[in-house]
Amino acid sequence: MSATVTEPAVTKQAPTGRRRARRRSGSRLGKWLGNGLVQALLVVIGLVWITPLAGLLLSSLRSAQDSAGSGWWTVLASPGQLSFDNYSALLGNAGMTQAFWNTVMISVPATTLVIVIAALAGYAFAWLEFPGRDWLFLLVVAMLVVPVQVGLLPVAKLFGQLGLFGTIPGVVLFHVAYGLPFAVFLLRNYFADIPREMLEAARMDGGSEWRIFTRLVLPVGRPAIASLAIFQFLWVWNDMLVALLFADSSSQPLTVELQSQVRQFGSNIDVLAPGAFLSLIVPVVVFFAFQRHFVQGVMAGSVK
Repeated sequence: MSATVTEPAVTKQAPTGRRRARRRSGSRLGKWLGNGLVQALLVVIGLVWITPLAGLLLSSLRSAQDSAGSGWWTVLASPGQLSFDNYSALLGNAGMTQAFWNTVMISVPATTLVIVIAALAGYAFAWLEFPGRDWLFLLVVAMLVVPVQVGLLPVAKLFGQLGLFGTIPGVVLFHVAYGLPFAVFLLRNYFADIPREMLEAARMDGGSEWRIFTRLVLPVGRPAIASLAIFQFLWVWNDMLVALLFADSSSQPLTVELQSQVRQFGSNIDVLAPGAFLSLIVPVVVFFAFQRHFVQGVMAGSVK
């Protein structure tokens, strides 16, 4: 009788202790961030980070003659230099607009597929029992150490045989294949921290594995999924190495098109500046759109 009484008492105290530790860690972090010196330092870091973005924006709104004659900071004294003529010319540049839509058609599917497949695999590795599960997960973790450069030529040869070389689906498949190991590793570890009692209670209520995954696991794992979406999207959007090899002139993204514009024209700042700002502003918007979930994921990982 005494053993059966003390065991539930221990299991009830453990979650309470973890919650108290999280509150203490969160309060210490909040006090540290509330320090005036720390806030001033963060403001300085923010200004340093945003200065190149502001300079690129102002350069994209100046003519080629103004950019050649003076720096972008002169706009602060002469705002009459600003105009949207460069963006009008950019929209009329068929190569740049096609490259932008190619980048969208590469980044969105590559991010979505990685999230969907990694979420399903992460839940399976964390909570489903099947033969060889641990060995298969070790294989996934081992793939994290394989550099991208190792697979470029073999995969290019394979895509050539399959008719995928030089196409958008080929670029998407490569990004998905090399993004999955890290994504599966991240989501599996996050899903494994979900209390087992929650899943067992859902199963006792008659919930299927699919219903538990969609109604319970995915909402709980939203911060980790949002963090993964940001990392994957930024990696694919800013990639140039894979696109240089696997994309042809009709499927190349914006990074490759900007590089070719530099090689062809050298100093056409009136085209390069708005194109570079367009390539930069989209990841910034995506980051701030998912910022709240991203911060939740980082904070959750720091106080567990």
